[in-house]
Amino acid sequence: MVEFTRTVLPNGLRVLVHEDHTTPLAAVNITYYVGSRDEQDDKTGFAHLFEHLMFAGSKNAPDFDDPLQRAGGENNAFTTNDYTTFYEIVPADNLEIALWLESDRMLALNISKKSLDVQRKVVVEEFKETCLNEPYGDCWHHLSEMMFHVHPYRWPVIGLTPEHIESANVADVRSFYRNWYTPSNAVLSIAGHVNTADALLLAEKWFADIPSGPSMKHSPLPEPAQTAAVYKEVRSNVPLPALYMAFRTPARLEPDFYVLDLLSDVLAQGHSSRLYRRLLKEKQVFSQIDAYITANVDPGLIVIEGRPADGVSMETAIAAVWEELELLKNEAIDERELKKIQHRFESTIVFSETSILNKAQNLGFYEILDRAELMNEEVETYLAITPAEMQRVAGEIFRPEASATLVYVPAETV
Repeated sequence: MVEFTRTVLPNGLRVLVHEDHTTPLAAVNITYYVGSRDEQDDKTGFAHLFEHLMFAGSKNAPDFDDPLQRAGGENNAFTTNDYTTFYEIVPADNLEIALWLESDRMLALNISKKSLDVQRKVVVEEFKETCLNEPYGDCWHHLSEMMFHVHPYRWPVIGLTPEHIESANVADVRSFYRNWYTPSNAVLSIAGHVNTADALLLAEKWFADIPSGPSMKHSPLPEPAQTAAVYKEVRSNVPLPALYMAFRTPARLEPDFYVLDLLSDVLAQGHSSRLYRRLLKEKQVFSQIDAYITANVDPGLIVIEGRPADGVSMETAIAAVWEELELLKNEAIDERELKKIQHRFESTIVFSETSILNKAQNLGFYEILDRAELMNEEVETYLAITPAEMQRVAGEIFRPEASATLVYVPAETV
């Protein structure tokens, strides 16, 4: 149980504070409710670009890292389809420095042609390095395109093409900043060796005078139901054949999301999971296999990916995966297997709550998702799932006509 207080400033900024006096540190996390799903289809990659631009300096802190490092702190950020997060970890006595830095770049980020040119080059190089020059690096471009045709999840977080970032101008970037990087679209969460009243006074000191910003809406077009299987073969400069199978998931807050999340653990969580134990160790169909969900706010994906073992055809590998999925659909999971997965999940949650950074980030994420209290309620939701629910959801999700199969073949293969 993570206890916290919530205060909403007049400008709309939600401030969540959690006291943890087992550490001398404090974590500051700002979650902006903007991700790649809020971009235009001819200006993709902007949310990720801003993850970099936010470190380009601001009016009173031209070098974001320098004062933080002198205060003994560290920082980082990440972007998703749905939101963007920035965080600092500092000695608790230096909490105010982190709050000052975050408030200054929320109010007066340095967006100039020079800063844009520098960060644009960094992002374009990252695109080329991770997507174009890395084996299988463009898999999310293919999977997103195969599974989404209307919703903006049809492009990955890094963007559709580097040309969108290369053509971004200062006016475009400033507009994105004014619309989304505002108090009314953000959650500030503070966790660690702090006094709640003192932390709130500091938050008010540094953030209360920032204008709230426009009221932006998240209104992506809903993706129509898939009615036919999709298959794509990519001949590329990859060392080995690879398989990616994808299915749509329920939205993050739908009850069946939790069931499917546990199903992904049954398939691929640890060495006793079904895909690893049966297809890699026993049948030796794969040399590597995994399954995971994207956990998007809107309906996302569950992906099964693997590398067939040497001498195993792709047709055999695909058939083996389908055999395991059919078992989930046709046979109720054993109660003991389910309890093992549930208890492992519970242990993971409990362990994660020993980290002040995890707690600060979870407070921010759950607050924009719905309400931060949800982070304390979901364990009970997972523990209440039954074998019958898992069998039902497996039958609804793992259907051939609702699937996408992406296959990589080494370019030299004829």
